[in-house]
Amino acid sequence: MRRGRRAWLINGVLVVALVAAGWGAYTFLWPSSNAATPTGVRSVAATRTDVVETVSAAGSVESSYTGTADFATSGTITQINVKVGDTVSKGQQLAKLDDTQAKLQLAAAKSSLSAAKENLANASTTTTTTQQGQSSQQQSTKSLQAQVDQAEVSVDQAQEAVNATTLTAPGDGTVTAINGTVGQKTGSSSGGGSTNGSSSTSANSSTSSSSTGFITITNLASLQVKANLAEIDVAKVKAGQDATVTLNAMPDTPQAAKVSAIDLTATTGSNNVVTYGVTLTLNTPPAQLRPGQSASVAVTVARADDVIAIPSAAMRTVGTSHTVNLLLNGQETSRAIEIGVRSESLVQVTSGLNVGDQVVLPTAPATSNQQERGGGGGFGGGGLGGGNVRIQPGGGGTGR
Repeated sequence: MRRGRRAWLINGVLVVALVAAGWGAYTFLWPSSNAATPTGVRSVAATRTDVVETVSAAGSVESSYTGTADFATSGTITQINVKVGDTVSKGQQLAKLDDTQAKLQLAAAKSSLSAAKENLANASTTTTTTQQGQSSQQQSTKSLQAQVDQAEVSVDQAQEAVNATTLTAPGDGTVTAINGTVGQKTGSSSGGGSTNGSSSTSANSSTSSSSTGFITITNLASLQVKANLAEIDVAKVKAGQDATVTLNAMPDTPQAAKVSAIDLTATTGSNNVVTYGVTLTLNTPPAQLRPGQSASVAVTVARADDVIAIPSAAMRTVGTSHTVNLLLNGQETSRAIEIGVRSESLVQVTSGLNVGDQVVLPTAPATSNQQERGGGGGFGGGGLGGGNVRIQPGGGGTGR
């Protein structure tokens, strides 16, 4: 009898323990609606940090000066006085054509000029006493003077033809391309030395009949970055603004730069996309910098340091109004805010929030593994759980 009563007591204790354990598991996995933090709500505290707005674009490294030189006359190349990599100065001789024929024509023009001058001098020493003779002599003198003038023009033209057989550098820089060899025949085209950049040049050369020119001169000591900004961003960019340039060749060492110029006219590319060119000067150009290298550019167009900020994802915008959901005593309540600088991930709050206020973040979707496990049994929306998310101070993020 005593043994049966003892068994009954033991069984009773076990039942009570099991019921208590079950209730504890239930309340842990499925908390009541009166819990301090609603199930699945993620929140983040408003905190002080730096918010930086940037606009981004793709670009490439270019020289501030590039000039191409080509012969202004046709002929056979007899000399090339430089090689790729040589440093040259404006006006320095680069190459020569066979000038034999040009010099013969110059000599003939000079001979004709001498003869014309002699004829004019002889006519001037002849005198006549009659009025009719004086009139005839004046006409003859005018005709001979015209011949002298024409002969002088011919000499000048012949001299230019001789000069055109010598190709000179259109500007200071380094020889980066030579498109020809000794013995090759070259054509001619009109115009002066072709240049690209802020420097203007003049030289005994003409624009090449090819798009590259016979010899290309590039100023490697003055490299810059050119990028194309979307038309929606260009109004925010001004000369003197700070920027960061990341070269594809050196992705781990971003370069500090400044905006030096913005194109006044737009370029329309494929699909009618309108862009504006912007030029950036690197503060300390690395030794590995080379023309043609690809780069990504981020221009700082606005920043606010040590300000109250929240993640952009926590804010809702309707028209020009902005609101957030605050977590107060376990309940969500909407509050209007005013904002300032926006980055890609953060937004400055100028009114409506204090440091430490908990703002609600959107619920993230469940992952496939969490869905297979049944969503985590109430550990927050989609298995990501409730609780606080912390903003790292000082990290303002990037913009467009």
